[in-house]
Amino acid sequence: MSTPVAFSAAGTGGAAPRSGGARPKLEHAYLELRTPPHGGSLTPGGPCGRIDFQFNPKELSLTKAAAWKRSPAKGAKSAGPPEYQGPQPSKLTVEMFFDASDTQDTSVVKSVERLFACCVPTSETRQQQRSSPPWVVFHWGGLTGFPGYVSQVQVKYTLFTTSGVPIRAVCQVTMEEISGETPGQNPTSGALHARRVHRVQTGDTLPHLAWREYGDPTVWRVIAEANGIDDPMRLATGRELLIPALDELDHLRDTTTVRGR
Repeated sequence: MSTPVAFSAAGTGGAAPRSGGARPKLEHAYLELRTPPHGGSLTPGGPCGRIDFQFNPKELSLTKAAAWKRSPAKGAKSAGPPEYQGPQPSKLTVEMFFDASDTQDTSVVKSVERLFACCVPTSETRQQQRSSPPWVVFHWGGLTGFPGYVSQVQVKYTLFTTSGVPIRAVCQVTMEEISGETPGQNPTSGALHARRVHRVQTGDTLPHLAWREYGDPTVWRVIAEANGIDDPMRLATGRELLIPALDELDHLRDTTTVRGR
């Protein structure tokens, strides 16, 4: 059984108006590329690039499926009872639109090539004989998708220059979660979490951020784990850190504790 969920963005800018007439800040969606982890870990490594959306998506499509199995009974008049096998990975499908009709250059082709590269092992993993494409995380304002991999990219070129160079493309990108379990689901029962992004300022430390966000400086490892930070004493000013939502904290803290043993 499969349950698709669609998220629609209000207006062309992808952000709903706030009360009181205040104009909301425009947040651009992007795909964060993460280094594949070592040793079969389900926690992605550090950032290794990003692919920006030229235009924010109008909607997101989430699919969650359950696997069931029926054992046929020879000669029976009806099918046997189904047996639940377990959940299947969540899938996130998003549309990316690229347009270079004003510049007439090859930027659309290059953007599509970067998407295709998400299905190809990175040079680093090939050299280390553990071939793997980069992992990806979808970001858009407070929405952060599950760590996953790009399972499919479909591209339709809709406009060309007189010399045949594609200058407009519509891309359907499908991502599947790596882990079979997704905690703290928000805003729906799908696999998106309402996480916040913090830009590191001078004097910031992980314990200080943990105290400010959760009221407990000892859970700084949760922030470090979510961002692939090996050395908590070295935070580059200006770096964007993903702050896990409060409703994820207990699960992530337990996971981090188990891995640290």
